[in-house]
Amino acid sequence: MEGDYFNETSYRGTKKFSQQDVKTADATGFGAAADDYMERGIDLNEQLIRNKPATFFMRVRGDAMTGAGIFDGDTIIVDRSLKAESGKVVVATLNGEMLIRRLEKTFNKVRLLPETPKHATIEVDASCDSLGIWGVVTYSIHPV
Repeated sequence: MEGDYFNETSYRGTKKFSQQDVKTADATGFGAAADDYMERGIDLNEQLIRNKPATFFMRVRGDAMTGAGIFDGDTIIVDRSLKAESGKVVVATLNGEMLIRRLEKTFNKVRLLPETPKHATIEVDASCDSLGIWGVVTYSIHPV
């Protein structure tokens, strides 16, 4: 038993984690039965991020999307690799300003819809050069 240390972590940030990587103290000669069912902890990067190089975290300022559950001070996860489709919540740039709105595309118009009656809908021609879709919002993290 001398030289064996059990105070180090066995999870090293890789997805190749197995039960054999967990060190156990065999005080009675065999491991506990519950060790066979032990799982590793939840990795939020694996759960919330699909494309790591194209994913960004942003802090929300304003109340334009409260109807969608996105409030002032929330953190949103934005994926720039996803296609901006009608009905998705997007981060858009319009005249140099970043906005978070729900995208609505028709044949000749693009509308940015707020989720609160306090703000007006923004209608933009499809050929407008000042509108850019920066990314698609995938998650909102709301502090309690």
